[in-house]
Amino acid sequence: MDSCNTLLSGETIVITGGGTGLGRAMAIRFAELGATVIVCGRREEPLKEVTKQLRSINNNDHSYKQCNVREPLEVSELFSYIREKYKTATALVNNAAGNFLAKSESISPKGFRAIVETVLFGTFYCSTEFAKTLFKTNVKGKIVSIVTTYAFTGSAYVVPSAVSKAGVVALTRSLAVEWAPRIRVNAVAPGIFPTEGAWSRLVPKEIEDKIVARIPLKRVGKPQEVANLVAFLISDLSEFINGEIVTIDGGEWLMAGQFNHLKYLDDKTLDTIFTKLRTSKKQ
Repeated sequence: MDSCNTLLSGETIVITGGGTGLGRAMAIRFAELGATVIVCGRREEPLKEVTKQLRSINNNDHSYKQCNVREPLEVSELFSYIREKYKTATALVNNAAGNFLAKSESISPKGFRAIVETVLFGTFYCSTEFAKTLFKTNVKGKIVSIVTTYAFTGSAYVVPSAVSKAGVVALTRSLAVEWAPRIRVNAVAPGIFPTEGAWSRLVPKEIEDKIVARIPLKRVGKPQEVANLVAFLISDLSEFINGEIVTIDGGEWLMAGQFNHLKYLDDKTLDTIFTKLRTSKKQ
């Protein structure tokens, strides 16, 4: 490994939702930069596949642990595993999430709760367990949470996600003060980054071109671009950055609310789109 690929050498990084999508992209990039990576998520198979790939990148002791971040006991068990195997982690990436498109009046309490518990509660559970583990050592730590640009603006048809991500923004800024200087706490707000599953669930084909057209850079993001930004925030290159929410979206957030454009479709078209998306999700 040459010197330009040692940016994260010595880091032990936990990534929630690390088996697929942006989590997987970050895990691979961190390993390329010299880190030891622990990926966690609900499904074992993608975690095993990612861990196998990480072990082909460098010789560090990468591992995985199944964990549903909605469950405090499972999060506690995750960090017990980390203490036993690694003593502590040096960084945590709160990436686990959930989202769906729906009219707000049609969302059930169960559906609303599922998103809030995953995104907001899960971020709180993981962050506090990480801190308790770290505080038993003399190590300084870093937390980066993945939010979204509509955490600032709000957005129609993704209310559970918008509310949850806005809560994570407040949590980030609060903990950045409370836990400094032992832990730096920041967040990254990606715009449109197509990943397996999420793109088809959240972007109707009827408006795909319009979504891309409204991005000033006229393209969607690449998962490695988020991974590079998070790597920077974890690394020593960003030692004086704390409590920041860094946007990476090609300027799209300046157009306000990623899904607000759906408001200009009639109810029949909306219902058809949402039904089609729900059907494709089950397949």
